Amino acid sequence: MTDSANGPAVEWLAAVAPDPAACRRAWERDPRGVALLPAGRRWDVLILPAELGYRTLDVLTRVIDRPGPVLADFGDARMGFFVPAGTAARWVGTGVRGAGHGTWIVVPRPGRATGAVRWLVPPDGSGTLTDPSVLELALHEAAAGPGRPG
Repeated sequence: MTDSANGPAVEWLAAVAPDPAACRRAWERDPRGVALLPAGRRWDVLILPAELGYRTLDVLTRVIDRPGPVLADFGDARMGFFVPAGTAARWVGTGVRGAGHGTWIVVPRPGRATGAVRWLVPPDGSGTLTDPSVLELALHEAAAGPGRPG
């Protein structure tokens, strides 16, 4: 992908940074291509164990056209689903952590491969987020579906 193709996504993400211009510069200059961004402004992140997360993402992509952004972390141990701000404070679910107001997330620059954190579903710049109700239903289906030890 070209930088211009990722421009809207970069702008959308950088807008939550305390200094958006400094965030964009850091993404360009840092060979790791990551920035630390505050959750709880435009989005929260619900963090799932990767095994459940991949099954949940599979369910989501079968039932909706495009989920919101989804990250995979270091070594594919966890996945983060971007949901509307305020969701983390209200979320009740075993094994799901929420990153909302007062927390920070390591975020890779869209369109750039990094060794640490990567986009499974990159942001498109439009502000699309995963609906928490749809995510909850997908989580239930994923937890009950095939692939669970019998």
